[in-house]
Amino acid sequence: MKLSEELHWRGFVAQNTLKNISDIDKGEISFYIGVDPSSDSMTIGNLAAAMLVRHFIEHGHKAYLLVGGATGLIGDPDGKADERLQKTHDEISKNKEGIRLQYDHIFRGQKYTIVDNYDWFKNMNYLEFLRIVGKNVPLSSMLAREFVQSRLGPDGAGISYAEFSYSLIQGYDFLHLYKNHKVSMQLCGSDQLGNVIAGIDLIRRIYGGEAHAFSMPLVINKTTGVKFGKSESGAVWLDAKKTSVYAFYQFWLNDEDESVIDHLKIYTMLLKDEIENIERLQKENPSSRIAQKTLADEVTTLVHGKDRSDSVRKVTNVLFGNEEFSKLNSKELDMLSAEIPTVKLPNNLVDILVESSVAKSKGEGRRLLEANAVSISGIKVAENKVINDPCLIKTGKNKFILAR
Repeated sequence: MKLSEELHWRGFVAQNTLKNISDIDKGEISFYIGVDPSSDSMTIGNLAAAMLVRHFIEHGHKAYLLVGGATGLIGDPDGKADERLQKTHDEISKNKEGIRLQYDHIFRGQKYTIVDNYDWFKNMNYLEFLRIVGKNVPLSSMLAREFVQSRLGPDGAGISYAEFSYSLIQGYDFLHLYKNHKVSMQLCGSDQLGNVIAGIDLIRRIYGGEAHAFSMPLVINKTTGVKFGKSESGAVWLDAKKTSVYAFYQFWLNDEDESVIDHLKIYTMLLKDEIENIERLQKENPSSRIAQKTLADEVTTLVHGKDRSDSVRKVTNVLFGNEEFSKLNSKELDMLSAEIPTVKLPNNLVDILVESSVAKSKGEGRRLLEANAVSISGIKVAENKVINDPCLIKTGKNKFILAR
């Protein structure tokens, strides 16, 4: 399948400036995509864009991954109702390193170059910037930007000169990469298209060159209408310290039936016939949730590696499937311990129920036992007793306690 055909099929095509999208099927294109280091981790929104990059790379195009050390010092104002809090140079350095490590993992085995716009902005003086960029950007086009209009409107919070100028900095990034690396295309989310076009205009005005934008749709939760990847506890991060591997896996495992095939196309490298076969099997037996299980396995493996993906699948199957608790190793027990109440052994069963906050008192703990509402490794327990060996205790439908 040609790249243009694959991107259409996977749902990666929004707007672009190409005369014909099939132009991406002709010869090598040097392209770039940027991310601001506002955090030391990317989210699954960034991951969707990274998967778009993967397809460009695998079809023979040359990737430049820009981590915006300069733009990160300002912060992208697009879509923000208020001025961003500025980050220190140390924070930005830490965040850049976190993102670089995630890119190295996601793109392992692929050819790509990481660049940092701080490298070309740190020695540029203000007059030089105004002469190169300021003279070639009409104020009317900057004022027309939607985020500027909203911030300057009657109910807007106002906008600083720094954030107002953000698009100039991003536009110069494209100009610099065009001049020094022959980059002629920028990939972006559809909400970033205006910033990208500013760079295209600069290249045309200063060098008379031709450059293009290729945007992908934002991945939207079909039920809520908000950006996909926002859970009750906030964004879903790629860093296990921010979103645990278990929580990450569960997020994909709980994907909705109406969205899961679309997400298999976006977030995995499975081939068309593989995904279509999964779709057929899901329709034949929806309760199998084969699509969700495949999605969770594939994305967790991509982001966290096969070993951790295998472990979290095992832990999930112990909690909700037929996997035996005794099969878990110490690392898997540690993973489980981070997700459910954990009580130290030896201990008696009623005290375990109280210490884990499953029961509010010893009396309530005894009543749970008398009501046959407590089981150990799948076996109902009706009387209080001392527990010496590690085990998984379950009360009610889905309340678990790890005793170890």
